[in-house]
Amino acid sequence: MKTSRVSFAAALAAGSVLLLSGTAFAHVSVQPVGEAAKGGYATLNFKVPNERDNAATTQLEVNFPVDQPLTSVMPQDIPGWTSTVEKTKLDKPLTVHGKQVNEVVTKVTWTGGKIETGKFQQFPVSVGKLPDNADQMVFKAIQTYDNGEVVRWIEEPKEGAAEPQTPAPVLKLTAAGADHHDTAAKKPAADEAKNSDAAHKDGHDTAAAKSGSDTTARALGVAGIVIGLGGVAFGVASRRRTS
Repeated sequence: MKTSRVSFAAALAAGSVLLLSGTAFAHVSVQPVGEAAKGGYATLNFKVPNERDNAATTQLEVNFPVDQPLTSVMPQDIPGWTSTVEKTKLDKPLTVHGKQVNEVVTKVTWTGGKIETGKFQQFPVSVGKLPDNADQMVFKAIQTYDNGEVVRWIEEPKEGAAEPQTPAPVLKLTAAGADHHDTAAKKPAADEAKNSDAAHKDGHDTAAAKSGSDTTARALGVAGIVIGLGGVAFGVASRRRTS
């Protein structure tokens, strides 16, 4: 009897661990492709796993923070899925690249496809300009299943607190580093200058070698002429002595 109780308690504990770990593991998340630097542009992947055994995910809705407006949001085409972008007008226009922006994207919804049990799908989105005065962005997501169930991943995680039951996807922003475009531009320029110097040096060395070869050839030619004249003179003198 005691053994049965111990076994039951162990099974219950194991089931609780699996349930909790499954809940923590299966939530919708956002992952940067490359770097998500403050004030820059990035490609984000909203990763959506299907954690239900008896239903397929048929819709994903991602809400973008209004207090951190993004002027550029472009979903990537995904076979079988259709994306819908919703915008809202700003109370105060933003200036981006010298142009006035009056509206920003607030929501992107994907429909038409299916994420079957035991599978996941990534929804890539190119975004910018990322805020330069924040350390993170919170995207509230809503996942819908074909059985009508709706899971709202909208709880914002708090530092030092336990993870919420349905946490919202959070994007960490890194400090802005060196301008990769400038670095990329400077490197080819430096390489070009280096190659130019090398080519100039090679050309100089080649010209010097060619000049040296020409000088040697001329010297040998003159020496040959002198020797030839000497031979002619010697022959004439020999004939005179014989006569």
